[in-house]
Amino acid sequence: MTSPGLVLQNLCVTQHGSPIAALNVTVAPGHVLVVMGPSGSGKSTLLAALIGALPPGFAMTGKIILNGVDVTNLPTAKRRIGILFQDDVLFPHLSVGQNLGFGLPPGSGSSTQRRALIEQALGDADLAGFANRDPATLSGGQRARVALLRTVLAQPQALLLDEPFSRLDAALHSQIRQFTLKRARKLHLPVILVTHDPKDAAASGGPVVSPMGTPV
Repeated sequence: MTSPGLVLQNLCVTQHGSPIAALNVTVAPGHVLVVMGPSGSGKSTLLAALIGALPPGFAMTGKIILNGVDVTNLPTAKRRIGILFQDDVLFPHLSVGQNLGFGLPPGSGSSTQRRALIEQALGDADLAGFANRDPATLSGGQRARVALLRTVLAQPQALLLDEPFSRLDAALHSQIRQFTLKRARKLHLPVILVTHDPKDAAASGGPVVSPMGTPV
């Protein structure tokens, strides 16, 4: 019987032969695994391995199994793993609605149906009426919510968070963290949160490990 969620089976990431990350863990749907450590400890490289984007000089062994499907050797676009970075990377030449439309997978319906999905997502994030806005006019918190919406509209089956709250001020940091984790739980997504912030780790409610898999 296959396990639902994200299974990292004897996963090991090496740099020129030296291990920098090693995990053997299952992240259940709606749960969070926190990978915590200082800058340069291999956290972001681990996430790059999970989405199939390891830079030159790095290698990975082990398996990545998502809802019973071995995605280890699939190209990034077919893994169904969403990721949020420190920067929201919204497309500046597209409106908010067009940014969200970019996230919708092919076959999401007619243009009217796609617009309805976008408007519903914006409404759920307290951004109703923002579809025609220029991303440059948004606040940091609004941009962070739009970036998350674009990621989840792509219908990922797992979500990776690469310190996406770290550049927000203290008040927004807490607000957007809560919004993101609540959204992920509502969608029953297994989540891996990379951070160096103990408050992020505590708020996640999940186990906290180092990139080498040892409890923190």
